[in-house]
Amino acid sequence: MTVARNILIVGGGTAGWITAGYLAKMLGAERPGGVSVTLVESPDIGILGVGEGTFPTIRKTLARIGIDEADLIRRCDASFKQGAKFVHWQAEPGTAASDHYLHGFQTADDQNGPELLPYWLLGMAGDARWDEAATPQKRAGDACRGPKLPSHSDFVGPLNYAYHFDAKALAVLLREQAIANSVRHIADTVSEVALSDDGAIAGVRTAENGVLTADLYIDCTGFRAELIGKALGQPWTSCRDTLFCDSAIAMQIPYDSPDAPIASYTVSTAQQSGWIWDIALGSRRGVGHVFSSAHTDADAAEAALRAYAGPAGEKLETRSFRFDAGYRETNWHKNCVAIGLSSGFFEPLEATGIVFSEIAAQLVANLFPWGGDFETSARQYNANLRARYERARDFIKMHYFLSQRRDSDFWRDNVRPETTPDSLMELLDRWRFRPPNELDFDPNIDIFGAPSWQYVLYGMGWKTDLSAKAPVFRLGNEARAAFATIRQHGDYALQQLPTNRDLLRHAQNARFGQGRAA
Repeated sequence: MTVARNILIVGGGTAGWITAGYLAKMLGAERPGGVSVTLVESPDIGILGVGEGTFPTIRKTLARIGIDEADLIRRCDASFKQGAKFVHWQAEPGTAASDHYLHGFQTADDQNGPELLPYWLLGMAGDARWDEAATPQKRAGDACRGPKLPSHSDFVGPLNYAYHFDAKALAVLLREQAIANSVRHIADTVSEVALSDDGAIAGVRTAENGVLTADLYIDCTGFRAELIGKALGQPWTSCRDTLFCDSAIAMQIPYDSPDAPIASYTVSTAQQSGWIWDIALGSRRGVGHVFSSAHTDADAAEAALRAYAGPAGEKLETRSFRFDAGYRETNWHKNCVAIGLSSGFFEPLEATGIVFSEIAAQLVANLFPWGGDFETSARQYNANLRARYERARDFIKMHYFLSQRRDSDFWRDNVRPETTPDSLMELLDRWRFRPPNELDFDPNIDIFGAPSWQYVLYGMGWKTDLSAKAPVFRLGNEARAAFATIRQHGDYALQQLPTNRDLLRHAQNARFGQGRAA
């Protein structure tokens, strides 16, 4: 076996540079005997940059790469995200159940107290909805509060959080940090992928730098999938029969004033044939309509987006893109690994795009074939990532399947049994008489844990009947006290936490937990 010592990443963007910076740190690119990491990207291929959201996992990833949190805020027009607010998903506007719920990042239970969800299901939190009863995060988010104080250190706060940011600016910041982490950067266009006799990649030919070779190649070329798809022929598994949305149209809306509140969560508002995202950055909002082209056309989708944006969106330019929701069942083939859009993409709902790049980079770092045993690493990588995609698909589909909306073919089609995976139906069958718990999830493959499923399940109005089991739950007084404590924590959050905008203003001039910025 050949000892593996170098990686070539083809393609940049967020996926490419987050992978490069992470692998360089984890595989010792700056140290003798470490793995060298090179990234080649075409200067002619741009980044969409419509504004993106992330998972809380991004904080650990950025910290490991070496990003300063205040620098992230300043450079990427970033803001703090505490979850996703879903509007009009449960039922169409004008009905009693059509308002909203929050899929927050904060978990509900105190390690030393009772599990609160069963007691909420039995009515011991009064008329509070689960997202209100379980955590103070909804109250903080509704008031546009940030998740931390300026005195808290980088990536630390009392409320769990992620970010919204400008994707194009983030890719530039990640590129600079990756280069500082000893990643070699080549700006060039790959014109050909050469294969060896055994079907592995032998090298990539570039316009200016000739043939580049490596032990391991990583395909970050986006939907084009120049290596894993075009050269190696690994097929794409479409989820179009389950997840109907395949198109999006987006615009950027300026704030009415410099002091306008900055929302602390992504707002996802259901439409007749899809939904509209609303992502608040430091200087503007990014909004976009994700829709199914089988259920509406681009003109109608744009009209719905402009109606949502109001007068501010009447003359703004839009950008459009298409996608095929799905993933590759084989993402590591021979000496090539697909990461980012070349690996899989469902839709922007629940911001799974970047987190899958984080997961993939972590898996490659852990499974890197130092001794040259590519096939063993590939089998474990493919099985793990395939299971993650399948579970994430089910989680996203659940948003649509549980809706009571019947005001269009889009929503009616989403509840047809033949469009719903059996694996999701099995989970819902379990939860008729007990709530989701750790028995249903595997932290090694589930990017959404039990709290996330609970927030969406009960936000969408799911009924779990615990009446037969009610006598088992004997800690009612403790649970009521815990719910009261959560309400008190909400009061404290409103009193102590700065607004999202004030927290961003702090980051313009100072680091978190320290003095002024250098």
